[in-house]
Amino acid sequence: MPVFFVVGSVSSFSEFAIKTTGGWLCPAGSTPESYSYATTTADEFGNQQPSTAYELHCVDSSGNVVKTDPVFYAFLWIGIWALIGAVVSGVLTFVFAVPGGMLVTKLLNKLKRPSTNINSSNYPKFE
Repeated sequence: MPVFFVVGSVSSFSEFAIKTTGGWLCPAGSTPESYSYATTTADEFGNQQPSTAYELHCVDSSGNVVKTDPVFYAFLWIGIWALIGAVVSGVLTFVFAVPGGMLVTKLLNKLKRPSTNINSSNYPKFE
């Protein structure tokens, strides 16, 4: 599951992510485009470091920006990957749980001492 979060985070500023999420978030008649700009961020020691920020811009046919989304498209994209990860994790759980359960059961049956079988044929009959 963490692998899918990383994949979603790393690919959230890709052109494919912008086009996919922009198809849902942009108004009709507009085209989703990636917009990036230089900014700064603080590192773990509080020092300012240069970084690049990405936004989703919805552009109409005349080239005007109709809508700007700096964050939600990335959360949506990461959420899609998290959902895919949950489905894959669920499938893998069932794929490995059944054989694993059978293996543990067989191992425990081999380790278990044989029980004495008491049935009525071993006892004398009183008539």
